[in-house]
Amino acid sequence: MNPLTNIKSIYFIGIGGIGMSALARYFNTQGVLVAGYDKTPTPLTADLEKEGIKIHFEDDIQQIDKTATVIVYTPAIPDSHAELNYYRDNGYNVVKRSDVLNWITENAFTIGIAGTHGKTTTTSMTAHILRHTGYGCNAFLGGIASNYDTNFWSDEKNVVVVEADEYDRSFLKLSPNIAVITAVDPDHLDIYGTAAEVLKAFGQYADKIKDGGILIQKLGTTVNTSSTNKTIWTYAYDQHEASYHTSNLKVVDGSYHFDLVHPDGVIKDVVLNMGGLHNVENATAAIAIALSLNIDTEKIKEAVAAFKGVKRRFEYKIKTPSKVLIDDYAHHPEELNALISGVRSIYPGEKMVLVFQPHLYSRTQDQCDGFVSTLDKADEVILLPIYPARELPIQGVTSDMLIDKMKLTNKKVMSKEALFEWAASSTDKLIVMAGAGDIDACITKVKDIITNK
Repeated sequence: MNPLTNIKSIYFIGIGGIGMSALARYFNTQGVLVAGYDKTPTPLTADLEKEGIKIHFEDDIQQIDKTATVIVYTPAIPDSHAELNYYRDNGYNVVKRSDVLNWITENAFTIGIAGTHGKTTTTSMTAHILRHTGYGCNAFLGGIASNYDTNFWSDEKNVVVVEADEYDRSFLKLSPNIAVITAVDPDHLDIYGTAAEVLKAFGQYADKIKDGGILIQKLGTTVNTSSTNKTIWTYAYDQHEASYHTSNLKVVDGSYHFDLVHPDGVIKDVVLNMGGLHNVENATAAIAIALSLNIDTEKIKEAVAAFKGVKRRFEYKIKTPSKVLIDDYAHHPEELNALISGVRSIYPGEKMVLVFQPHLYSRTQDQCDGFVSTLDKADEVILLPIYPARELPIQGVTSDMLIDKMKLTNKKVMSKEALFEWAASSTDKLIVMAGAGDIDACITKVKDIITNK
């Protein structure tokens, strides 16, 4: 029996998370009574409330829905959480987000996009192409697609495009028809312990592909997969040995123009109006999916050209001849490296100021050398204090630790207040702000300060 058929009301603990909110929106469109808790009000929770979802912001069992059929929680919720423990202690059906995604995708044609970075943009591009071309899909995104200002949409077609999250091994609950692996760099070592375990988990994900399915993986990210009844393709933006790759890449007025080479031919003059060479690569993967679904190439080109990006993924907050402010979610050294390379490709020779907020003490400790070498590639670096999220401090692990190890001369650690003062007096043209914590709120204020100067 499909567990979805009996759900009359559902309660989310951590409803404001990007993945949780997509599920909440899904059930809301299905006519299920949806409510939830989150720690802090955000623009996203405000949008959910406008859509009719009841949310409160205190860990208070007096405000919960005690009639809920299913309780969904995110792994970021601590075990001490009073609401979570009430539901557990009183026999409710308490499940993780990944369990619910399993229910939704189990009987659908599923396109799952995984990777330690690149998955949100690739998922959003793929879902956009399927929507824009009229192919149709239900989309569960890990970011807000700028074209539609949402992280979820539904469609009558029983096709699901979903971001397959490796955190907490959640993606192993999915069994996709088409799977993409964008990257397997070491991350979430608080969960996996070693890089080898990360790679092993991605191999297990590839093993979950349904018989006769397709694996599309970035060239060089080869994983060990034991299942043989599937087609395997590779992709890359500049390596011609990949099954899908680009050629004749050039930058025209801030947009990328390229030819897309695939096993059956070439799509000429694809235009991507989004910054970052890594996003050319993400687009290559999304186009590979669309071609595997036999979508018309001209429709694919039109869809790619119309893609406006994902909020906080190489998002221009200011783009004028005299000032550029770019916002990005990058929080891993490889993501930062891709971001910096992408900016350099569009603004060669321009001084780049990088404002970065490290995310998690454990990641900063585990990836210290990678962060240091990558940060040194900017011209000036401003670090905010580490955003702890779910973690307690680790002795000696601070933003100052990174600064002390960097070779770059122009570097400093600033509080948020000091950053705002700096923004008010800065004459720099190109400012890039990155991180996965609460730096997005700072970006809004920095944009206002610069705009109103």
